[in-house]
Amino acid sequence: MIRRRISELLVAVLAAATLTALPAGPAAADEVEQVRNGTFDTGSEPWWSSAGVTSGVSEGKLCGDVPGGTVNRWDAAIGQNDITLVKGESYRLGFTASGNPGGHVLRAVVGLSVEPYDTYFEVSPEMSVSGNTYSYTFTSPVDTTQGQVAFQLGGSADPWRFCVDDVSLLGGVPPEVYEPDTGPRVRVNQVGYLPRGPKNATLVTDATGPLPWRLRDARGRTVAHGRSLPRGLDASSGQNVHSIDFGAYHRHGKDFTLVADGETSHPFDIGADAYASLRTDSLKYYYTQRSGIEILDSLRPGYARPAGHLNVAPNTGDDDVPCVPGVCDYTLDVTGGWYDAGDHGKYVVNGGISTWQLLSEYERSRHARTGHPSALGDGTLAIPESANGVPDILDEARWELEFLLRMQVPAGEPLAGMAHSKVHDAKWTGLPLLPQLDSEKRELHAPTTQATLNLAATAAQAARVYRHYDAEFADKALKAAEAAWSAAVAHPDTYPSPDDAIGGGAYADDKATDEFYWAAAELYLTTGQKRYADHLLASPLHTADVFGGVGFDWASTAALGRLDLATVPNRLPGRDKVRASVVEAADAYLATAEAHPYAIPYAQPGNRYDWGSNSQILDNAVVVASAFDITGRRAYRDAAVESIDYILGRNALNQSYVTGYGEVGSHNQHSRWYAHELDPGLPNPPKGTLAGGANSGLEDPFAQGKLQGCVGQFCYIDDIQSYSTNETAINWNAALAWMASFVADQS
Repeated sequence: MIRRRISELLVAVLAAATLTALPAGPAAADEVEQVRNGTFDTGSEPWWSSAGVTSGVSEGKLCGDVPGGTVNRWDAAIGQNDITLVKGESYRLGFTASGNPGGHVLRAVVGLSVEPYDTYFEVSPEMSVSGNTYSYTFTSPVDTTQGQVAFQLGGSADPWRFCVDDVSLLGGVPPEVYEPDTGPRVRVNQVGYLPRGPKNATLVTDATGPLPWRLRDARGRTVAHGRSLPRGLDASSGQNVHSIDFGAYHRHGKDFTLVADGETSHPFDIGADAYASLRTDSLKYYYTQRSGIEILDSLRPGYARPAGHLNVAPNTGDDDVPCVPGVCDYTLDVTGGWYDAGDHGKYVVNGGISTWQLLSEYERSRHARTGHPSALGDGTLAIPESANGVPDILDEARWELEFLLRMQVPAGEPLAGMAHSKVHDAKWTGLPLLPQLDSEKRELHAPTTQATLNLAATAAQAARVYRHYDAEFADKALKAAEAAWSAAVAHPDTYPSPDDAIGGGAYADDKATDEFYWAAAELYLTTGQKRYADHLLASPLHTADVFGGVGFDWASTAALGRLDLATVPNRLPGRDKVRASVVEAADAYLATAEAHPYAIPYAQPGNRYDWGSNSQILDNAVVVASAFDITGRRAYRDAAVESIDYILGRNALNQSYVTGYGEVGSHNQHSRWYAHELDPGLPNPPKGTLAGGANSGLEDPFAQGKLQGCVGQFCYIDDIQSYSTNETAINWNAALAWMASFVADQS
């Protein structure tokens, strides 16, 4: 759950991007024009142009000669200030624009004309020489009289000419109604089912009685048939649904379809190959998220880029980063690590849980009855470290671990041993923006107890996992972990400020008892020391239900310690009760999944879907899978395997949430560099990237403008501007990688 983007208005875009062939119609009586002189009949006033752009009225249009050699979109612009916006009101932005030569990408922005230059709407159409007319509808998230309509024109190596006319911003227009295309009413896992695993589908229908269904192979032959089970109204989608169980069919094959109620599902396979690929691709994601290293085209074709944030202009770099004013008087080298999500920030608490889950995936392969260590071995991920004799998953996790270690306050400083919470830009940046082109100042933010304990936990875990491969690194990690623990004990309530959200997410958290429990668990598992066992046994969390409706996330980490105590061999007194508590939690998730027509182990009060709901579903499935590892009971195995159906297409929207997997899948996740939707010269997210998923809170302006009144699963849109439903994040992909590995192991 990444509840940190609510203030990210700089990248929030409300565009309901609809290219039209005709200009907008005349304003109704209650529609108010906000742009002055949008037809340029009286010259160019009050429009302005930035330095270097020569502009003037030509043939009734405002034209600007844009210089070449600029880096950022905002380096060259034409605009108008003093635009009034009313919070909650819908607006229609319209204009006709052309570019010569064609092919240049315009960034049209409605935002704030003064610092911090928040962006409320943006869209990036590609210009043609003949010109096109554009119309977009959005809802303002603020009240302001200092708004701005701007056309950002920079970022081109070559000069070009831009012309615009009929610029209009009408207030009071009706909001556009968004209706997603959900395809056939038979919802299936579009990737595949295990031959000896559960095979279920959901049928959306008004029928109240059972309906016949047929399973057809690639040739169209019926290979199985039966009747559906009516389930009534599904509260999570508002649909009347039936369940279809075709688990009795065990034969391998490709391109099966399921036919029921006159509808034919998207095709799917029966076999295990897709999950082996998904395991690999979901882990390969991390290489292209790396900071401080060149991404090689030979390893990720189409994703090559120079290293980001290494003090190569225009970057200010991460090798000598100062603190936010008033926090410290030193600088740190905090190069490396993974960019957290769709921005260029790096956060210890989200890096901590992500690293833990990759290391946990590796430890499971070593300890679980169905684990396969070779599937995560050296050479499996095509990264620069491949062929070094170390499993690639450990090489990838170490890239983040080394960064986490660099975030520790040095010896001799007042908070020595603590960990800085994050490093990111001093101001929010817009989309798109490749890491190497980010020119904003980088800043370290205050150390916190939570960040310090994330460091203690992951470094302690690393000390035992890497011991066999690099004893020196293991010793270094353990020393850092123990120093972090001592520092956290000395500063137990140094919490992050919820207001620290300029240029990066706050990751606010008002408790640290769960991080203490997790860190103590990892330190005990690695050292066996009594002081850590004593902390665990004395903690109220040790006997509490630390799972609840949401098993764990970056802000609730006690379950991480509980899972490792249950599954990593150790001699903690009363460990049988620890293992039983995981099974008890899995029973609750199992009951939830069995009652849910879409078979997901997730049902929040009030039918609420939280930010990052897809990762929450997967993490709850991790608990169920762990119960299988503990007990060997097939019911847990099947429920965990079936949970991934929702992620891969068996959901109300009838789409996969993983890029490159499924007939219809997410591919426009919110990111500054996987921004093909905004810039055709940039790629979509790499294959194996998970989208955040439905978010009932609609915590970005684009989602607010499109999805008002949505029910549960329908609170999602695959658009780069919807960061609260469609972002990519390192902790979300960690959950996907863990579960993909588990499912692949069951073959």
